[in-house]
Amino acid sequence: MSRRRLAVWGDPIAHSKSPALHAAAYRVLGLDWEYTRRQVSADGFIVALASIDSSWRGLSLTMPLKEAAFRAAAVRDRHAEMTGAANTLLLGGEPAGFNTDVGGIIDALAEHGVSDVASVRILGAGATAASSLVAAAEIGARRADVRARRPDRASGLVDLGARLGVRVDIAGFEREADAVDLTLATLPGGTALPEETVSTLASAGGALFDAAYAPWPSTLSAGWGDGVVVSGLGMLLHQAVRQIRIFLQGDPNGVLPDEAEVVSAMREALDAAR
Repeated sequence: MSRRRLAVWGDPIAHSKSPALHAAAYRVLGLDWEYTRRQVSADGFIVALASIDSSWRGLSLTMPLKEAAFRAAAVRDRHAEMTGAANTLLLGGEPAGFNTDVGGIIDALAEHGVSDVASVRILGAGATAASSLVAAAEIGARRADVRARRPDRASGLVDLGARLGVRVDIAGFEREADAVDLTLATLPGGTALPEETVSTLASAGGALFDAAYAPWPSTLSAGWGDGVVVSGLGMLLHQAVRQIRIFLQGDPNGVLPDEAEVVSAMREALDAAR
């Protein structure tokens, strides 16, 4: 197969571990593919996308480009349509948009034995919160307690929940926490919650999935006690596996050749990049 070009775009982007993950996978797969990183702002996305040529196979998109990538896609998978965000563009002809974050969350939770829940708490109200709500619905959740610093910004999650068959309640962090099976934290890395808030959330929060992974441990994970804690590195790994499936064969669910070996090499690369 001829040499193809891929990259992760975002702003900021220097911290991204995606080049190490993808390079490890392509070595195992025997592909002479180039995967780089590029700082691209939301305002500069359309111009940057128009500038690439036919040698490009695909793009990984991180913040703040997921919504722009969704709009640029001519066709989209179901998870992108549900969340209004695409973290993956398959190029060649009209761009196809995918959201692999949903599957990445599900796969990361499954690795830690979390695969069936009835209720969740979601911390935050951005694009990752929407992906978390879809993931929660797909593993059985029918009730979601959403906590946001600006509850008015979370209204879209109520509409998304209605489409998913999930009852969504929205409140600030100060409200007393009812017991849930799983907490999905989508707050930016480095967010420091008050100790009493962490204690309250942990006492009734079930297992914890924390999308943040730098710095680690987060204030949430450090205060979660003996419960199951899943780092965002698991999501990063598994969403990348689904991206590679897309870039190679156009399907986020199609198993890669020697996938177990691919995932092992990616995990080693992730450990080395910490």
